[in-house]
Amino acid sequence: MTVFKTKKELQKFALETRRSGRTIALVPTMGFLHKGHMSLIDIARAKADVVIVSVFVNPTQFAPNEDFDSYPRDFERDAKMCEEHKVDVVFAPEPSEMYDADASTFVNEMMLSRPLCGASRPTFFRGVTTVVTKLFHLAQPDFAVFGEKDAQQLLVIKRMVRDLDFPIEIINGKLIRDEDGLATSSRNRYLSQDERQRALAIHQSLLGAKAAIIADPGKIDVALHNAKAVITAAGGRVDYVSALDTETLEAPTKKTRRLIVAAAAFFGTTRLIDNEMFDL
Repeated sequence: MTVFKTKKELQKFALETRRSGRTIALVPTMGFLHKGHMSLIDIARAKADVVIVSVFVNPTQFAPNEDFDSYPRDFERDAKMCEEHKVDVVFAPEPSEMYDADASTFVNEMMLSRPLCGASRPTFFRGVTTVVTKLFHLAQPDFAVFGEKDAQQLLVIKRMVRDLDFPIEIINGKLIRDEDGLATSSRNRYLSQDERQRALAIHQSLLGAKAAIIADPGKIDVALHNAKAVITAAGGRVDYVSALDTETLEAPTKKTRRLIVAAAAFFGTTRLIDNEMFDL
């Protein structure tokens, strides 16, 4: 396994790989890897000749009051996990390598990025789409793998790839949960044992809302109200609980065929997200 720290090294390798006729799969991450990331890497390994994993805590997707400085980092551990899962290249640049001091160009998706996390974190998706665009140019992938845990991000990236004509197939990776049902996340390490136990209410609330909506699609508002109550009763502070059409990320209509019920909530100071996607 090779570790690249500079953009030129990665792009040179990627272009040479493409010229040799080999395919590339990219798995973008912010590091502090867990079994959710490993599942994405395994998908990439099965799909392409060469697997590239980026490990980069991207500063442009963090607001000034968010946890960029304290976001968990452990590159040695990440590199070992990547090697165990047969990754060919790890790209681990510094922020100064990825962004010039006077960088002034960004990529914006204007529709799917508005609700949910986009409403709570208004600069977040601009940072995501910009860094993913840069990674696509550098890694030259045929395939890129993104997890359904970050469902809105996945949908935004798919829209960006469609609208900007990237010759890349975006592959979904299933949401992976720990044994207790909590969605895997690098931020889970922030939780105390008590907070983690109470945070299980997020998924429980979504399962309840999903069952209620399937039973009576006409009472979505009631299902969402009850889901918020479950989180609040567990001591969580609700950011949002919403049910949206997966195609538009707008309120469902009679034409809606697939729904996402998504939630974000704070337990202690830790913001967690989760979702359930299902057919109506």
